[in-house]
Amino acid sequence: MSDASLAKGIDLWGVVALGLGTAVGVSIFSAIAPAARIAGPAMLLSALLAALPMYLIAVSYAFLGSACPVSGASVVWPTRFLHPAWGFYIGWARIVANLGAIVVLALVLVRYASMLVPLPTKPTMLAVMLLALVANLFGVHVATRVQKVLLVGMLLLFAVFVAWGGMSAVDPARLRPLFPNGVHGMIAATPLLMGLFFGIEAATEAGAEVADGRRTIPLGIALSIGSATLLYLAVGFVALGVLGDDALGASDAPILDAAKRFMGPAATPLIVLAAVLSIGKSLNALFAMFSRSLYAMGVSGMLPRALGRVHPRWRTPHVALFAVFLLGCVGLLLPMELTFLFLAVNIPNLIKYGSICLVAARVVDRHPDVYDAAAFKFGRRAMRRLGYAGSACATILIFVGLEADWRPYVLLLVWMLCGWCYSIAFRRG
Repeated sequence: MSDASLAKGIDLWGVVALGLGTAVGVSIFSAIAPAARIAGPAMLLSALLAALPMYLIAVSYAFLGSACPVSGASVVWPTRFLHPAWGFYIGWARIVANLGAIVVLALVLVRYASMLVPLPTKPTMLAVMLLALVANLFGVHVATRVQKVLLVGMLLLFAVFVAWGGMSAVDPARLRPLFPNGVHGMIAATPLLMGLFFGIEAATEAGAEVADGRRTIPLGIALSIGSATLLYLAVGFVALGVLGDDALGASDAPILDAAKRFMGPAATPLIVLAAVLSIGKSLNALFAMFSRSLYAMGVSGMLPRALGRVHPRWRTPHVALFAVFLLGCVGLLLPMELTFLFLAVNIPNLIKYGSICLVAARVVDRHPDVYDAAAFKFGRRAMRRLGYAGSACATILIFVGLEADWRPYVLLLVWMLCGWCYSIAFRRG
């Protein structure tokens, strides 16, 4: 099967919904509290600093997506432009990352929903994953339609939070002093907020299913990352202005606690619904991304070729989608510790980001035909420098979480050794 077998059902707003919908998920409901504790009101500047590496990385994705839109891009591009083994190990590492992300999203979604109605954790997580499978199975147009509906609902609820809180409850005095812990505090909080922007490139994983991908992908990525930045700054500003950095830093549910100050009893159902919509659309997008990665590895023969099958009617990688669901079920056996799970997700993602930026620089140097075909690009020298800078940023950030929890690093190392053994056995077979 080839990418031509997949249906082109993703338009510009579908690209935005996938990118913004993936990025705006769990982190906005959890990361701003510890960031406020470390940086105080300067957390808003920390968010801007955290965005800078992702802007560099987004340039490489937009460039490559406009030159070579393919499904399973994070596997295909390194395979084609670096080395087949590089593509395999990126895809192999992302199996752990995506499995961990599915568990994180489903777990936090159920925890928020349980604030309204008591729910059994793991059975409800299983039901949530089943819904994501169904949304993606019957055509990419169905998945993107679901994504758009969830995104619009989430944005409306956040707009209510920002407008209501901004007009009635924000006290400018709570935003001073800007640097209670100095500039060092602002810098120290930055890594905690990196996850706010992860997934902004989601639509590139379904590049072959994007209508007019060479134009739509870079424009969609730009709109996604710009919108995400504005959303985070607005929500963070209101939360700080309502609670102050001390109360915000001590909160386990920062947005909910801020909303209770000015919404009263209406806060809990509104913020819980915003969380469920936000996390639900991230999970929906993750099923699309993960399945396309497995699909690409199946098509290339890196994994069993059955994963590369496309359903003749729905024109979706149905075998890969069922594999994603089954892996999510296996993920229910992982430790339900968010720090462990976040690192298990972030480390392979940063490896992927660094590799894609390296691909962008390599394309400029060695593939002038691909560079010339790109609808979005800077000059050769600037594009090369941006690619190498993005790769360097991702490489540095990989080791930021080592002091927080070493276990995910060991897990990834063992998993990569399993991949090496698999690749050796496969080649011998």
